Amino acid sequence: MDVEGNIMEYLIIGAGGTGGSIGGYLAQSGRAVTLVEQPGEHLWALQQKGLTIRRFGGGDYVLPHIRALSAEEYSGRADVIIVCVKGYSLPAVVPLLQRAAGPDTVVIPILNIYGTGAKLAAQLPGLNITDGCMYIAAEISAPGEILHRGDIFRVIFGSREPAGRLPVFDDIVSDLRAAGIDAAAAADIRSAALHKYALVSAMAAAGAFFDVAAGAFQRPGEVRELYVALIREIMALAVAMEVWLREDLIEDILAITDALAPEMTTSMQKDIKKGGESEIDGLVFEPVLLGRRFGVATPQYERVARALGYKD
Repeated sequence: MDVEGNIMEYLIIGAGGTGGSIGGYLAQSGRAVTLVEQPGEHLWALQQKGLTIRRFGGGDYVLPHIRALSAEEYSGRADVIIVCVKGYSLPAVVPLLQRAAGPDTVVIPILNIYGTGAKLAAQLPGLNITDGCMYIAAEISAPGEILHRGDIFRVIFGSREPAGRLPVFDDIVSDLRAAGIDAAAAADIRSAALHKYALVSAMAAAGAFFDVAAGAFQRPGEVRELYVALIREIMALAVAMEVWLREDLIEDILAITDALAPEMTTSMQKDIKKGGESEIDGLVFEPVLLGRRFGVATPQYERVARALGYKD
């Protein structure tokens, strides 16, 4: 709801663990929400049976009626668009953004890959494209159903330039918080996004390298040691990239990791096991490339990347 009391129209592109959770919580709180999902069993179930969110610790959300469409079916104009797709699917959503976003629309990309907002902005000049990140352990567990494997649910977004902060950011934060989501408009979104990237990149890399779930990260041993070493390499990259990261970054990430359900794995690991496309380029190979670009040694990322198929 904006400062004038008008209900804002939210368009959530991608109805998986991230987008489905955001859209479900917003809809449950009475906000106007449309989910856009690829045609298939999940979209069919959303349209026919609604959305069920099974939450860590109980207290499930059941929304028997939620507006869900394919990209081709959506013809409206949204006030806020939250993009929650995998990195490899991003090019496919550009045409929808061109149709659905106006000059006053706020676009919030929430992807695992660092720097997504800047890449989108280059393709879509004139739009208010922010950057964002999200902390959640959730996945589609059945068509029309999302399972949370932890109780963390945090959304952070913001403009890459301080002058780009808009008053509507506060309205978006207010809507998200009213829906039960821990939300903030960051003064330094580059820092916040790289903080999240350090977690998801390092966990995806170490998880795929050892083929393990979160439980292996939660106890002393070589998995946790590699995890920490990878995070340290992201911290070194941050210095070279002139992005500030908090000194207790490792402690904060380990606290988040230790609160996850032991059986949780990253979406990249799941995609690799399915034999389809994955975000390995952006999550595992990209730190190697950034290291070379900025003159920072990344021996552990090099080791993992090569084991997972990276070639110069």
